[in-house]
Amino acid sequence: MVHVALVAPHFLENTNRYVSAFAHLDGVKLSVISQDPERALPPELKKRVGGHYQVRNVSDPGQLAKALAGLTKGLGPVDRLTGALEQLQLPLAEARALANVPGMKPDIARRFRDKDVMKEVLRAAGVPVAASSLVSSSVELRAFIDSVGFPIIVKPQAGVGSRGTHRVESKADLDALAKLGLEPSSQRPLQAEQFIRAREFTCETVSIHGKPVWRSGTRYFPTPLEVLETPWIQYCVLLPKEVEPPWTDFAPINGAALDALFGPNPQVTGTAITHMEWFLAGGSAQGEPRKMFVSEVGARPPGVQIMPLMSLTHDVDMISKWAELISFDRFTPPERKWAAGAAFFRGQGKGERVVEVVGVEEARAKCGSALVELRAPKVGQARASGYEGEGTALVKHATTEGVRQALLALIETIQVRYG
Repeated sequence: MVHVALVAPHFLENTNRYVSAFAHLDGVKLSVISQDPERALPPELKKRVGGHYQVRNVSDPGQLAKALAGLTKGLGPVDRLTGALEQLQLPLAEARALANVPGMKPDIARRFRDKDVMKEVLRAAGVPVAASSLVSSSVELRAFIDSVGFPIIVKPQAGVGSRGTHRVESKADLDALAKLGLEPSSQRPLQAEQFIRAREFTCETVSIHGKPVWRSGTRYFPTPLEVLETPWIQYCVLLPKEVEPPWTDFAPINGAALDALFGPNPQVTGTAITHMEWFLAGGSAQGEPRKMFVSEVGARPPGVQIMPLMSLTHDVDMISKWAELISFDRFTPPERKWAAGAAFFRGQGKGERVVEVVGVEEARAKCGSALVELRAPKVGQARASGYEGEGTALVKHATTEGVRQALLALIETIQVRYG
């Protein structure tokens, strides 16, 4: 029996899917560490959870280590400590070190969380990445711009996805950053990076003891940065049916990057699903050579509905397969059978609430049987604070083109307005 401690900050709908996946695994004794009390667990899950430990802050490694000591005293030693959120990965690693729990430790976790360290490690291993620098002052930022030229992007040292990312194309943009309070400092350095005009893809990789055993990949339409810069854009993520270039061409770079990041002892640290974002530049009809660059890597399940998309395309529950991977270092590669996609609905106009939603039923009709799930925005709903928007849809089809057409029907037909 493997004793797994899952860190679940709050028992929300998506979080409970992860709790359920571990709770229903044969051979797993599940404990949950949360900021929520045990009574917040749904009754059907509560009876399957062996232990619960409430903490004030799941991002505090000391509190996590104390929780592990309490769970060990009551239920026996903890064999695995895990959590799905990006922000938790370094605190989890620090808690593992404090409590002597197997798994990724802080030195490796920092390679995935600290963007500057990540780029240094990748660059040293010969993995192609954009020119970058960790800047601690406006002088250092201007010096970086002098070396690579405009445009650049700046983002937090340990950001999540594309949150907090800004494109800087001119001195006016640079001055605007300062007015927004985003000047770099020694207390709050920023990652400055050369901006690459390219198509953006992902590569999700299952590794066991550092060895990749399965890959999947998606395409963003448009790029996450464009989504951040244009709040009204309704965007999509596409997972094609075909396992083909450019994803297959990227596999050697993906493998080299993970080898570098997992470090010299992957038998201990290298069991994970990783989410790698990468760029494909060039390859035009005029014969321009193609170039592939690694952007960022996370050692955790991907967001923006990619886990559900992988479930749909492979006829499996990827959350359950991740739970099995973490618990037993075990993964049976599934066969890709379908194409799938996700659409994200965001509004136009000013205001903090949704005042109008049109085209929902027409979009349903256009998608037909390809529509798997539609969570349309509701009138009166508060405007979302993040880039995910106020609603989503999932589609599935026997062909990639069928998914593409369904996604276009959704984002072109459903319109949302704020007021």
